Amino acid sequence: MSPQTIEKIVSAYFANIAAMNPEGWVNNFAEDAISYDPVGAAPAKVHEGYREFIGQLQAFFEKLEPKTEHIFVAGNEAALKWTMEGVSKTGKPVIFAGITIFEINSAGKIQTTRAY
Repeated sequence: MSPQTIEKIVSAYFANIAAMNPEGWVNNFAEDAISYDPVGAAPAKVHEGYREFIGQLQAFFEKLEPKTEHIFVAGNEAALKWTMEGVSKTGKPVIFAGITIFEINSAGKIQTTRAY
């Protein structure tokens, strides 16, 4: 898989978070995808909890805008540092940052995420 294809997959992940689009977000993942968010927490099966994840975002944030730095692609994995800026439901500005590592399977779906 080309680095450009992997970059598009990762970009779609963040675009669907910004849109708070649960169906679009989960469509980026393999059926048996696992997320470690954050690393050290019990792994979550993405397809079993995706509505809750996006629902939590919708409950707390009026708006989210991800800003990603350069995506580093090696083999079938990508790593990137990101910053999320937004507005809470109470109107307060919020900002948080992290690093996420993505493993992409041969079908072009996210197989695993590890968020720091």
